[in-house]
Amino acid sequence: MTDKTSLFDLEKIDSGVIKAILNDVYDALEERGYNPINQIVGYLISGDPGYISSYKDARNKIQEVDRAKIIEVLLKEFQKKD
Repeated sequence: MTDKTSLFDLEKIDSGVIKAILNDVYDALEERGYNPINQIVGYLISGDPGYISSYKDARNKIQEVDRAKIIEVLLKEFQKKD
Protein backbone atom coordinates (compact mmCIF):
# COMPACT_ATOMS: atom_id res chain seq x y z
CA MET A 1 0.00 0.00 0.00
CA THR A 2 1.17 3.50 -0.74
CA ASP A 3 0.77 6.71 1.23
CA LYS A 4 0.47 8.84 -1.90
CA THR A 5 -2.84 9.92 -3.30
CA SER A 6 -3.36 8.92 -6.92
CA LEU A 7 -4.64 11.56 -9.27
CA PHE A 8 -7.33 10.67 -11.74
CA ASP A 9 -6.82 12.63 -14.96
CA LEU A 10 -10.00 12.32 -17.01
CA GLU A 11 -8.55 14.48 -19.80
CA LYS A 12 -5.64 12.06 -20.33
CA ILE A 13 -8.04 9.12 -20.41
CA ASP A 14 -10.34 10.87 -22.90
CA SER A 15 -7.35 11.78 -25.05
CA GLY A 16 -6.07 8.20 -24.97
CA VAL A 17 -9.46 6.83 -26.01
CA ILE A 18 -9.75 9.32 -28.86
CA LYS A 19 -6.22 8.52 -30.08
CA ALA A 20 -7.01 4.81 -30.04
CA ILE A 21 -10.21 5.38 -32.01
CA LEU A 22 -8.39 7.54 -34.57
CA ASN A 23 -5.70 4.88 -34.95
CA ASP A 24 -8.31 2.17 -35.47
CA VAL A 25 -10.21 4.27 -38.02
CA TYR A 26 -7.00 5.26 -39.80
CA ASP A 27 -5.89 1.62 -40.07
CA ALA A 28 -9.30 0.45 -41.30
CA LEU A 29 -9.42 3.14 -43.99
CA GLU A 30 -5.90 2.36 -45.10
CA GLU A 31 -6.66 -1.36 -45.30
CA ARG A 32 -9.62 -0.58 -47.56
CA GLY A 33 -7.40 1.46 -49.89
CA TYR A 34 -8.59 4.93 -48.90
CA ASN A 35 -6.41 7.91 -48.07
CA PRO A 36 -7.14 7.98 -44.32
CA ILE A 37 -6.15 11.61 -43.79
CA ASN A 38 -8.42 12.87 -46.57
CA GLN A 39 -11.32 10.75 -45.35
CA ILE A 40 -10.97 11.75 -41.69
CA VAL A 41 -10.60 15.44 -42.58
CA GLY A 42 -13.69 15.20 -44.79
CA TYR A 43 -15.62 13.72 -41.88
CA LEU A 44 -14.36 16.28 -39.37
CA ILE A 45 -15.21 19.22 -41.62
CA SER A 46 -18.58 18.03 -42.89
CA GLY A 47 -19.86 15.74 -40.17
CA ASP A 48 -20.88 13.28 -42.89
CA PRO A 49 -20.14 9.75 -41.63
CA GLY A 50 -20.12 8.60 -45.26
CA TYR A 51 -16.46 9.63 -45.40
CA ILE A 52 -15.63 6.80 -43.00
CA SER A 53 -15.89 3.18 -44.09
CA SER A 54 -17.94 0.82 -41.98
CA TYR A 55 -15.10 -1.71 -42.32
CA LYS A 56 -13.99 -2.94 -38.88
CA ASP A 57 -16.75 -0.80 -37.34
CA ALA A 58 -14.70 2.35 -38.06
CA ARG A 59 -17.75 4.53 -38.78
CA ASN A 60 -19.44 3.64 -35.50
CA LYS A 61 -16.22 4.12 -33.54
CA ILE A 62 -15.53 7.63 -34.82
CA GLN A 63 -19.14 8.69 -34.26
CA GLU A 64 -18.85 7.81 -30.56
CA VAL A 65 -16.74 10.94 -30.06
CA ASP A 66 -17.75 14.55 -30.58
CA ARG A 67 -15.94 15.95 -33.64
CA ALA A 68 -14.87 19.05 -31.71
CA LYS A 69 -13.21 16.84 -29.11
CA ILE A 70 -11.30 15.00 -31.86
CA ILE A 71 -10.07 18.31 -33.26
CA GLU A 72 -9.07 19.45 -29.78
CA VAL A 73 -6.96 16.30 -29.26
CA LEU A 74 -5.35 16.68 -32.69
CA LEU A 75 -4.44 20.32 -32.00
CA LYS A 76 -2.98 19.48 -28.60
CA GLU A 77 -0.86 16.76 -30.19
CA PHE A 78 0.25 19.21 -32.89
CA GLN A 79 1.30 21.72 -30.23
CA LYS A 80 3.43 19.07 -28.48
CA LYS A 81 5.47 18.56 -31.66
CA ASP A 82 6.62 22.20 -31.91
